[in-house]
Amino acid sequence: MLTSFSSLSWLGVATAFAIYFVLGGLWFTVFFNRAYAYSLGKDAASLQNPDPIFIIGPAACSLLITVTTALLMQALGVTTIAAAIRFALVIGTGYLVANTVNIAINPNIPRPLLYGAISGAFHLTGILLVSLILVAMG
Repeated sequence: MLTSFSSLSWLGVATAFAIYFVLGGLWFTVFFNRAYAYSLGKDAASLQNPDPIFIIGPAACSLLITVTTALLMQALGVTTIAAAIRFALVIGTGYLVANTVNIAINPNIPRPLLYGAISGAFHLTGILLVSLILVAMG
């Protein structure tokens, strides 16, 4: 696996990471701002927080997901657009969406299914874009 790490297309990884990270910013602050706030039982304006962790944390997670996706795709021989779509749908649904919904089901999130749908759809869309970019730039 470590030899695979050195042979990744790092330009592809960087591009996919940037798209995934920017998508997250747009997803939660522009596209689904009100619905996301509602799922958390908050006012949309109250979600604006300038603390660095709210930028650095998602960036680190997006980077880790992107690198892991690149490693898995390489190990599994995912090299076509069709295979990338299948991979993203299986991994995205089986890990990212399921985990997001599981995290949402707790007493601190008043509308867990809505939160899971919004955040899960983001991660599914994100890993689909990441997978397609990695194949295209691989």
